[in-house]
Amino acid sequence: MDEFHKIRRLPPYVFEQVNRLKASARASGADIIDLGMGNPDLPTPQYIVDKLCEAVQHPRTHRYSSSKGIPGLRRAQAAYYDRRFGVKLNPDTQVVATLGSKEGFANMAQAITAPGDVVLVPNPSYPIHAFGFLMAGGVVRSVPSDPGPELFQALERAVVHSIPKPIAVVLCYPANPTAAVADLDFYRDVVAFARKHEIFVLSDLAYSEIYFDGPPPPSILQVPGANDIAVEFTSMSKTFSMPGWRMGFAVGNERLIAALTRVKSYLDYGAFTPIQVAATAALNGGDAAIQEVRDVYRKRRDILVDSFGRAGWEVPSPRASMFAWAPIPEPYRALGSLEFSKLLLEKADVAVSPGIGFGEHGDSFVRIALVENEQRIRQAARNLRRFLETSEETLHNVIPISAHR
Repeated sequence: MDEFHKIRRLPPYVFEQVNRLKASARASGADIIDLGMGNPDLPTPQYIVDKLCEAVQHPRTHRYSSSKGIPGLRRAQAAYYDRRFGVKLNPDTQVVATLGSKEGFANMAQAITAPGDVVLVPNPSYPIHAFGFLMAGGVVRSVPSDPGPELFQALERAVVHSIPKPIAVVLCYPANPTAAVADLDFYRDVVAFARKHEIFVLSDLAYSEIYFDGPPPPSILQVPGANDIAVEFTSMSKTFSMPGWRMGFAVGNERLIAALTRVKSYLDYGAFTPIQVAATAALNGGDAAIQEVRDVYRKRRDILVDSFGRAGWEVPSPRASMFAWAPIPEPYRALGSLEFSKLLLEKADVAVSPGIGFGEHGDSFVRIALVENEQRIRQAARNLRRFLETSEETLHNVIPISAHR
């Protein structure tokens, strides 16, 4: 039987192949060090958990909640933007709570995309940035993911040559998977471009608080006039170690926020009210918990870059995010990222995410997530050293490289 139309538009989920191998290895007794999925291992701060427990004791919180977010939560997010970025938001018309930024992106795509609409998406990029629009019937045109001149050249070409003209461009800085960071001058140029060509900007700022070197990553909404064309998505998953709570936000342009709010009103009743109450407490609780999370990831980053380097794999040090974007070691590069990731699992008991899962331009890289403790990262480096020291023998035993291309 033929697959349904929307399912046909989705390629096999590359990460699932690695996940199956990982599960099989663990079932056989292997101690897999999992640096693959960006699934934070740190506990949610206790004051947030306590607020959840307090709120859940009230039966009225067990009823349907508000799809766009309870008023206190939207006010707390607006206050965070004012405190962090100096951006004033109307919590009634410019803020909507989402079930994580991933759901927010997917539902925004449903809200604004007509069949055949063109959307400009970085490649490599987080999968929902492209596939949210593909599932909504849109057409994706790839642009470079680094915030530099080549990106603007690609945007200019896309406006001239895309039929119909693009409706939106997706940005993500600090970037998943590449960890690239954008500055305010870059956003000024993006806003000027988008306003000139009447294109919306959808900015994914999920890693805004996970930064290590240089100034804090800015928001596109800091640029005057950005509210005319931009919506920004944030998440509490990484900032407050709340991935399973599924709490995020979309903020910015009133027309886009209204469209997203309307779509969501048909699809969900919002997160469980006690989760929204606890999320409000998190946002209003100051920056101490955020700083603790940032410090943990910084230490892990430093240990990973140092220990992997001494093991023979030079990993560029990310300025931000909870990921390192690592070029595949030269002897293995021709294998491609999926086969190399499988090899690491089999020979080194280390799981990473193949770069091809983020787009064809990621196939020379793997993404390494900082989601194991310092001891485990050092163990991964020891495993890698043994693996790389036997690289000639390993490559000799691998299926001929031509079969992988």
